[in-house]
Amino acid sequence: MNKRLGIIGGSGLYDISGVDIIESHSLDTPWGAPSAPVVECEYKEQSFFFLPRHGIGHSIPPSKINYRANIDAFKKLGVTDILSLSSVGSLNEDLSPGVFVIINQYVDFTKNRITTFFDDDIVVHVSMATSTDEGLMEISRACLEKLDIKYNFGGSYICIEGPQFSTKEESRLFQKWGCDVIGMTSMPEAKLCREASLRYVNIGMITDFDCWHPDHENVEVSNVISTLKGNAEDAKKFILEFLLDYSKSTIKNKLNSYDSLVTAKNKIKKETVYKLKNIMPELLKDFTQNK
Repeated sequence: MNKRLGIIGGSGLYDISGVDIIESHSLDTPWGAPSAPVVECEYKEQSFFFLPRHGIGHSIPPSKINYRANIDAFKKLGVTDILSLSSVGSLNEDLSPGVFVIINQYVDFTKNRITTFFDDDIVVHVSMATSTDEGLMEISRACLEKLDIKYNFGGSYICIEGPQFSTKEESRLFQKWGCDVIGMTSMPEAKLCREASLRYVNIGMITDFDCWHPDHENVEVSNVISTLKGNAEDAKKFILEFLLDYSKSTIKNKLNSYDSLVTAKNKIKKETVYKLKNIMPELLKDFTQNK
């Protein structure tokens, strides 16, 4: 299978010089509509797909993002790999605003989100021990070094429900747990990518020190805007560099959630098989062969 890159991030990608928009895909999925039409783009003859996580104009709050529809839409378009970019707060004294963190671990502290595709008469237990893909992480590292963007290779991301920022006591608790950064969007995104057999890498772009740091202002939208703008410009450069390095790479996607299926195949309903035709196509293949 040919590799195809999908990018999830902010709507600022539309403004990247040199990127041509080829087509806008308005898709429906068994889980509803994704955050926005998925845009097919091209840069230096390399194509990729882009989706603004919060919708056009940043109108969808973290808890209302249709994460399942977003991932299913990418699968429908043949995407094999996901590059995710998101703003985060720092819980680590050594990780200051402006630093990019190549995330490799997660703590899911969300409360109100559906976190799986497999919730109707089917049980699948995928491993989340290694939450992001090492090959994509290495491409990210090489690109950030080339661009001379400050970064940290590896970091633990705690995802909170939001939309409120954390309390000081919560922030201190997350530090004690060993978390490096805090955000509101990478869960269940990372879990769903693993269930959909998509390789995933997440770049956390630090905007602030959350509210734990005694020498810095508490996190407020008003006092992180300048850092956000600087991060956005660096993110645009990074995306283009990543795309070119990714296109030259020989890494292959070996993930297959079908191997984690527990339910007997003859016990899975026809409706479920067709609902999961993009997420786990092997089910549909088995179903049609055994009819």
